[in-house]
Amino acid sequence: MRHGPVQWVLSALFVAQMYLAMPALAIVFTLPAAFSREWAWRGVHVYCRWVRFSARWMVGLRSEVRGIPPDGTALIAAKHQSFFDIILIISAVPRPHFIMKKELRFAPVLGWYALRIGCVPVDRGRKARAIQQMVEGVEARRDLRGQLIIYPQGTRVAPGVRIPYKVGPAILYERLGHTCVPAATNVGVFWPRRGIYRKPGLAVVEFLTPIAPGLAQRDFLSRLEEEIETASDSLMREAGFDPGPRG
Repeated sequence: MRHGPVQWVLSALFVAQMYLAMPALAIVFTLPAAFSREWAWRGVHVYCRWVRFSARWMVGLRSEVRGIPPDGTALIAAKHQSFFDIILIISAVPRPHFIMKKELRFAPVLGWYALRIGCVPVDRGRKARAIQQMVEGVEARRDLRGQLIIYPQGTRVAPGVRIPYKVGPAILYERLGHTCVPAATNVGVFWPRRGIYRKPGLAVVEFLTPIAPGLAQRDFLSRLEEEIETASDSLMREAGFDPGPRG
């Protein structure tokens, strides 16, 4: 196993090529994506497959998707630890789109593709306004069949850190009437929220048992948090990281 300075150098090279691959693939896919949203999804899938392949090849970070990813219309509520869990989820579902922070609209390449595949930008700094923007944005895209992905904690959360779940997923679950598929992860053990260093190992996103429509918001949110956090803690322990006690 690689350690120390060598892994730092490989990590830096991996990060550099990962971000260079984004505009390179955009050149290939942007014109057809401008005419067809299906080509936009195809482009992001190719990019995600490349990141997973190059992570394994360059820094020894293998990745695995467990459980059954939804292929029809569904709400996915996912644990979010780093950019890599986004990569794994997008690579596993056919028509992904996200609730995302509004600043990403202005990110070169990434922002255009995010809007093209139907992502919904919200102002996370203003709670009431963010909820309104989220509901209005999702309602405006009701005809966009696919997998709507939301992060219940609203941000990337480092392994072992406890942040309460927000009400947004419960509102969407009730308003849309879709099945919700929880997703757990341990990717933060290997790929941090910020920084360059990538650890070798096995990063996992696991799709859990779907939650059928019909629960009250409070009951839904309580069940969602319990299932995602329990499964994520288990995956982190499997990766050799002790997330500590809950509660």
